[in-house]
Amino acid sequence: MKKQTIIKKISYMTTGLLLLWTPVLFMACSKGPQPAASHASLDRDLNETSLEKEIRNVMEKGISLDERKRQVPVIELAFARQTTPERARNLAALCYFKTLGTPFSPLDLAEIALAETGGHRLSSKATSTKGAIGVWQLMPKQARSHGYTPEEMRNDEKCAEAAVRTLLSKLEVADGNMDRAKKFYCGVGPQADAYLKKLRTIRQALIEELDQTREKVALNEKASSIQ
Repeated sequence: MKKQTIIKKISYMTTGLLLLWTPVLFMACSKGPQPAASHASLDRDLNETSLEKEIRNVMEKGISLDERKRQVPVIELAFARQTTPERARNLAALCYFKTLGTPFSPLDLAEIALAETGGHRLSSKATSTKGAIGVWQLMPKQARSHGYTPEEMRNDEKCAEAAVRTLLSKLEVADGNMDRAKKFYCGVGPQADAYLKKLRTIRQALIEELDQTREKVALNEKASSIQ
């Protein structure tokens, strides 16, 4: 996988504030051999960056990039209540980039982070009594099953990647049911049931804030059009 530095500024209006979001790092997973392509498509693939390829793949799947982008400042704001503004921005960027090309939205990854380590300032050093590590609390066995070492779970980017891969595997076990997949992310039994309830509460708060942001943007656009 190849790292690329992405410097962007995305401005959104939230509760009286203009949030600036600058995504930092993106890693694109290498793909297996593809069927023979035309010269035109081959030239396009050679000239595209990893990020551009990922964005094209997402757009071809009909997933709204605009909706994903709208979620980022809301996630950043929620993270900033638990940690430093800079760290909140970086983690929000990971939630965006690491879910590109997957069935998950940035909110899906964000709510798990908040449920797992929101009470520990979203610290990469967080370790549970059972041995789960990092912001997204991966067990050493889970990390290894996805090709990472347990120590790498203290790296936010790798921890986010492992979390997405774990959630994908749980989604398969859950026959595509997102709620069950998130429940299985925690485990099974009463503790997992309580975990799912916690996730739903977190998500509801994020969605309410997202709806408020949409309303403010719509009002601002309407006011601008009148002028």
